[in-house]
Amino acid sequence: MADKHGDFVWYELATKDADGAKAFYGPLLGWEFEQSGQPGMDYHLITKNGAQIGGIMPLTEEMVSNGAHPMWAGYIEVDSVDGSVEKAKGLGASVYVEPTDIPDIGRFAMLADPQGAAIYVMNDFTDEASVSFAKHEAIDGHCAWNELVTTDPAGAKAFYTDMFGWEKSSEMEMGEMGLYEMFSVNGYALGAIMAKPEMMPMSSWVYYLRVPDIAAAAKLIGENGGQMMGEPIQIPDGDYVLQAADPQGAFFALIGKKGS
Repeated sequence: MADKHGDFVWYELATKDADGAKAFYGPLLGWEFEQSGQPGMDYHLITKNGAQIGGIMPLTEEMVSNGAHPMWAGYIEVDSVDGSVEKAKGLGASVYVEPTDIPDIGRFAMLADPQGAAIYVMNDFTDEASVSFAKHEAIDGHCAWNELVTTDPAGAKAFYTDMFGWEKSSEMEMGEMGLYEMFSVNGYALGAIMAKPEMMPMSSWVYYLRVPDIAAAAKLIGENGGQMMGEPIQIPDGDYVLQAADPQGAFFALIGKKGS
C-alpha cells in the first residue's frame, strides 16, 4: 500500500450507458478506456496518458431497482476497511456495500455518511501509488478538488475528521452560501465542506476534474448531450469552474483556465 489513510485514491462513475459515458467524457477530458480484465465483471478503466485514474461501472437492472442511479463516487484509502466500517456505523453512517475483496486489488466498502452522501473506503493491496487525485500539481484529466455539499456542515466535519484524520486548513465566507471550510491530509489540500444549496436535492460529493480550457469544455458539454448548471465562474486562484450533468444525469464539475 503506497497511499496513506485519508487519501482519495479512485473515482468511479456508475452509469446506465457505459458506451455513452465514454463518448461523452473521452473528448471532454482526454480520457481513454480499457476493460479491467476482472473475471465476471463488466468494469471499464479510465486512463490518462497511460495512468489509471478511475473506472466506469455499468448499472444493472437489479442495481437500479434497488435505488442506484448515475453518479460519481470517490474512494478514500483506509488502514482497515472492516475497522473503518464499524467506526463509521458508530458515528451514524449507513453501509450500502459490506466489506468486499477485489482479487489482487484491494478490499472496499460503500458507505453513506450521517447526512446521506455516498463514499467508498478502500484498502489497496498493491504497492502502486494512486495518481487519480492530483495532490501537488495541476494535471489535466485528473481530479483537482473534492467538495462535499451537505445538510449539516458541522456534523460532516466531525465525521470526516474523526474517520480519516483530515484537518481544517482555512475557511472562506461565501455570503448567503455560508462558510466554505477547506481541509488537508498528509501534507496537501484535498477539498472542502460547505452547506448544501437549495438547488441540490441531497447531500453529495462533487468532484472537480481539470481541463485545459473551460470555455472549450463548456461547448463540448452542450454539443454532446450534457447539461450545464450555469455559466463558468471565476474562483479566487484565477481558475474557472463549472458544474454540469452528463447525458445520463450524473453530476460532475470541471476546473480550468478561461480559454477562448
